Amino acid sequence: VQLQASGGGLVQAGGSLRLSCAASGRSFSSYAMGWFRQAPGKEREFVAAINWNGGRTYYTASVKGRFTISRDNAKNTVYLQMNSLKPEDTAVYYCAADPTGWVRTERYEYDYWGQGTQVTVSS
Repeated sequence: VQLQASGGGLVQAGGSLRLSCAASGRSFSSYAMGWFRQAPGKEREFVAAINWNGGRTYYTASVKGRFTISRDNAKNTVYLQMNSLKPEDTAVYYCAADPTGWVRTERYEYDYWGQGTQVTVSS
């Protein structure tokens, strides 16, 4: 499967962005999807994940209540709605796919990765 992330940009603190990740291939609806981010000089970290049918989601503590992950299997797309953005949310955001279909939080559990989209939050 190939993943294409989009929707990043420059936003002021307190603003919102919605990231999209479009997937190719017919197996998308069976994959779990995740969002990770990598800030300059830091390791790539887990942000959010959703299981194959959207019935279960999981978030890292720092974004819980501000970010929402969702998916539209008919459109082969997963979304990350980001509200109340903070400067510390600045990073390159990556989407990833896990064929097992279950919510995962570790990078090594994901088999496919998109190219990343830059999110910059100004103070």
